[in-house]
Amino acid sequence: MRIGELSRLTATPVDTIRHYEREGLLDAPPRTDAGYRVYGPPDAERLHFIRRCRSLDMNLAEVRALLALQGGEHGGEAHALLDEHIGHVAARIAALQELEKELRALRARCKGDEPACAILEGLAEPGAELPAKSHVGHSH
Repeated sequence: MRIGELSRLTATPVDTIRHYEREGLLDAPPRTDAGYRVYGPPDAERLHFIRRCRSLDMNLAEVRALLALQGGEHGGEAHALLDEHIGHVAARIAALQELEKELRALRARCKGDEPACAILEGLAEPGAELPAKSHVGHSH
């Protein structure tokens, strides 16, 4: 199958498939004489695996490590990798909960009927603490 068919079959944008090839997550497929990529069922299965890992918020390095463990008896290593990822997720949840607490405290400063809202004043305070970088995105 060509890249467009693989894209439709796996609901993966063509650019994403090419990106995974550049990153080494998908092997570069053979090409026809005309230069078209030719994929087979194993490529679709591997792409599904990658997409499932990404849906679990795993970064490319984690996906790469899990792909390297496929097909062997590496259960312990897979467990360790997943435990590490769970730790990252737990840390992000804690950071997001702290962010929610800060936002609720800021929101509580203003009842909504004041002409000069205390929220805007609170955001403009020079001594106001800046949120930690871990509040947004991956910290790993």
